[in-house]
Amino acid sequence: MEGAKKQVFTIQVEDGKPGKDGRPAVGPVFRNILAKDGFPPLDPDMRTSWDVFRTAAGKYPDNRMLGWRPFKDGVPGPYLWKSYKEVYEEVLQIGSALQQLGVQPGSRVGIYGSNCPQWVVAMQACNGYSIICVPLYDTLGAGAVDYIIDHAEIDVVFIQDKKIKEILSPNCTSATRLKALVAFTSANNEQIKDAEQIGMKVYSWNDFLKMGKDKPVQPRPPQPNDTCTIMYTSGTSGQPKGVMLSHESHGMYVKGVDLFMDQFEDKMSTEDVFLSFLPLAHILDRMIEEYFFHKGASVGYYHGDLNALRDDLMELKPTLLVGVPRVYEKIYEGILKALADLRPLRRVIFNALYNRKLASMKAGYTQKTASPFADMLAFRKVKARLGGRLRLLISGGAPLSTEIEEFMRVTSCAYFIQGYGLTETLGPSTVGYPDDMSLVGTAGVAATFTELRLEEVPEMGYDPLGVPSRGEILIRGSTVFTGYYKNPELTNEVMVDGWFHTGDIGEMTPDGILKVIDRKKNIFKLSQGEYVAVEYLEKVYVFPPIIEDIWVYGDSYKSMLVAVVNPHEENTMKWAGSNGYKGSFSEICKSEGLKEHVLKELAAAAQKNKLRGFEYIQGVVLDPVPFDIERDLVTATMKKRRNYMLKYYQPEIDKVYKALE
Repeated sequence: MEGAKKQVFTIQVEDGKPGKDGRPAVGPVFRNILAKDGFPPLDPDMRTSWDVFRTAAGKYPDNRMLGWRPFKDGVPGPYLWKSYKEVYEEVLQIGSALQQLGVQPGSRVGIYGSNCPQWVVAMQACNGYSIICVPLYDTLGAGAVDYIIDHAEIDVVFIQDKKIKEILSPNCTSATRLKALVAFTSANNEQIKDAEQIGMKVYSWNDFLKMGKDKPVQPRPPQPNDTCTIMYTSGTSGQPKGVMLSHESHGMYVKGVDLFMDQFEDKMSTEDVFLSFLPLAHILDRMIEEYFFHKGASVGYYHGDLNALRDDLMELKPTLLVGVPRVYEKIYEGILKALADLRPLRRVIFNALYNRKLASMKAGYTQKTASPFADMLAFRKVKARLGGRLRLLISGGAPLSTEIEEFMRVTSCAYFIQGYGLTETLGPSTVGYPDDMSLVGTAGVAATFTELRLEEVPEMGYDPLGVPSRGEILIRGSTVFTGYYKNPELTNEVMVDGWFHTGDIGEMTPDGILKVIDRKKNIFKLSQGEYVAVEYLEKVYVFPPIIEDIWVYGDSYKSMLVAVVNPHEENTMKWAGSNGYKGSFSEICKSEGLKEHVLKELAAAAQKNKLRGFEYIQGVVLDPVPFDIERDLVTATMKKRRNYMLKYYQPEIDKVYKALE
């Protein structure tokens, strides 16, 4: 992973074009320098996701593939491992058992639970027998699992034991269509009886393996254009949307990462280990794992408690860590806390070494050569806190602050990069380069099989032909999805002339380096990578009588939502009289008591509507003046002008976030 020698990362393959005949202006098209002569062809043994795994199992049969920590007396023990050969044999047994249930190629099978070896075995069994894998993920919102089972017409669900009760709940009305549940270990007798009453069979993992072992069926390999997975992701209308991803796109992704990694002197090997804790139901973790399988390397799963992730780091000692910004924010906060406990002289020495190494890296030295002395004296202790073997850290899911990225690049004694992508683009569409400090604070450049351009957004004042070049990020390439399941209208809305319209606003340098700066539609990500549909939340939060209007805001660099509230004047004055507050409406709106009351009312509304934890409002600004046209806060039709609202309320919002932190 040694730094790239060349400073040219991209090639421009098309010029920008001004708007014409009602069509918006578009910026130039950029491609990765690795694809300057067109996208590279796929290798014969990498044409499908199944090819990638099957080939690796034949090449590295005895290598450690999947690791987990069994519990004893409630405490996770050392990692145990399954080899590639053992996993491959289980995959054939699970796939054969599915054939006995009559699951045909093209059928949909769900997987519902935390990351573990059984999750991957079920996924690979789907791949090997041309079955479409559909991850189920309950943080998409209340009722999402029920909706997906029905919408995707799922026949069988592989399920974590503790999730069985969710499927058998009266709220999950679609469970009646399921033929079977296959538990990651086993179900209890009561659950087995409840399932039988609705015509569903429940199998333990070992019983299902035995079924397949007793009656083996040869794999039914998929074709490259077949759908590999339907991965549901947040929808603006409230219901998740099913993103269809082909087998070929998975092969392209793996090939693209291979070509990217080949540029660096520090190569990945079969000795590398990945700690998996981001959900396998999300595209980022799944694609990292597929690449590790291709290389014959090892994947170890966290034991289920994110708050105790450091315990897994110390036990597994991974060489790769992939996280959303919130993960690195916590690491950063932990290191700063440890620094604060040092004697003043040691803090001064640490800061001097930090500044020296940062200056050297900005001057062009690599992470390894910038300051071996500083690494030995101070930063090796930071590396030790992360397991001691990390070679590469990747941040994705939302933008990471420049300050934290610089800090991790300097102190982790490992390479650190950011990337950008969506489920619809099979994860990373852009990638940073290690050891190039000019990319700090950016999403990097186009990935190997990706083309990027920006498109004009006149209503927000973004012009891809202006300086700087800004507009909606458009993506074209071999890893883009084939469409939304059962939703051709939405597919046609976002796919225009072969370009996927992401809804994100980017800023592009003249040499194709991308920075994500805004969101076109009113849905955004918080720093932990969770999507927030802001218009839906505003409909929920406007119900309390104390609230006249509300604008919900979330910063991609923060993990919490805040809001600007217009209190309802009459109801506010009634509340003030009942609670001993005197003064004008404007004066009452400045009181901490009213702020606390408003936050309690918002929390009650959130609880009533079963909102997720990250959708709760954590801080408020109270404005007695309604959002108005005079301040450019709303349009003539009273639609919120969110970018203008942010500009207007920014000082107050900054104060709220500072107080929360």
